[in-house]
Amino acid sequence: MTKIAVWCRHEHDCIIGIGPNIPWNIPSDLKRFRRITSHADIVCGQTTYESFPNRTLPNRQIYVLTFNTGYEVSDKDNHFVINDMMQLQNFPRNLYIAGGASIYKAFMRQMPPEVIVDSCNHNEISGTYSGNPVDIKECIDIMMQDYEQVSPEYNEDNVTTTLWVRKGALVNDDVLRYLTLAITEEK
Repeated sequence: MTKIAVWCRHEHDCIIGIGPNIPWNIPSDLKRFRRITSHADIVCGQTTYESFPNRTLPNRQIYVLTFNTGYEVSDKDNHFVINDMMQLQNFPRNLYIAGGASIYKAFMRQMPPEVIVDSCNHNEISGTYSGNPVDIKECIDIMMQDYEQVSPEYNEDNVTTTLWVRKGALVNDDVLRYLTLAITEEK
């Protein structure tokens, strides 16, 4: 199994959200996320799960990491509640970490992903959003220290995406090839 973190952060402050909202709408970033995670197993927190349209993403199995032991998912055949991230420690397939910030931080501290798909949004945040900024600065600091960039920068709509691999991690070439194609493919 390879664990792959996939995020899009704002360039200067590492913000991924304000309150429960993503403070930008970049269709190419959403398309890139869909390509990367298509037909994949993803893990996300309850807030992120509830932000998905109709609480689902087609063609994916979703593992919702939550402290709420009575939490109910929208598709009991393809979505699963996980109350302890250590249940995923010996996950048999590749696992895509899709956020939010507390999920990214927990994985970076306790079960570091072998690969990070780091998308950095260089656009200005515009609009009015209520809530506190949600950042992953701690994750970026760990990435800069413990990972190495293994791809060139791919730019689309003022968003730069790069692949990072944890130093010393053995990553299957097929995983890196798949991610590279998913990042660079235009649809």
